[in-house]
Amino acid sequence: MEEIDFIIDEAKEAMNGSVAHLEKSFLNIRAGKASPQMLGSVFVEYYGSQTPLSQIANVNVPDARTITIQPYEKNMLQPIEKAIMIANLGFNPMNNGDLIIISVPPLTEERRRDLVKQAKAEAEDAKIGIRNHRKDANSDIKKQEKEGVSEDVCKVAEETIQKLTDSFIKKVEEHLVQKEAEIMKV
Repeated sequence: MEEIDFIIDEAKEAMNGSVAHLEKSFLNIRAGKASPQMLGSVFVEYYGSQTPLSQIANVNVPDARTITIQPYEKNMLQPIEKAIMIANLGFNPMNNGDLIIISVPPLTEERRRDLVKQAKAEAEDAKIGIRNHRKDANSDIKKQEKEGVSEDVCKVAEETIQKLTDSFIKKVEEHLVQKEAEIMKV
């Protein structure tokens, strides 16, 4: 019986992880306003290793359309600028000798639709992950049944796993609807 509870807890934790990953992915999909998370995928060559931008510079958002990046070391201005271009985020960084300024352009209707597609793809990946966790949990339950756990206990456990799956997929849907509204809002 303890083993069954453990399987259910493990599945719940894994499904929670899928939703958390989705939330993190959604932070990288910009929705009009500037935010430091937009540069979360930028890695800079720093003394021979790829380092996240946030570890070598101060990233600020003075207003809804501007991101400023102030490196801790002046000699990092060019490498940071280059890394932003390589990241292909659609930004055009400007270097004024002290800091890098990025003007976040307003989103076009076409770009908004692309971002919604990207959000839907992320949500679908999260759902697939949740379903895979369900499949793993159900196969673990089947193993327990073969090892002598009663059929009734296993049936209840499978129903519990299905309810968990449904609730987490519903969460993913809610996150997607929210993100879609955020992206499409002009």
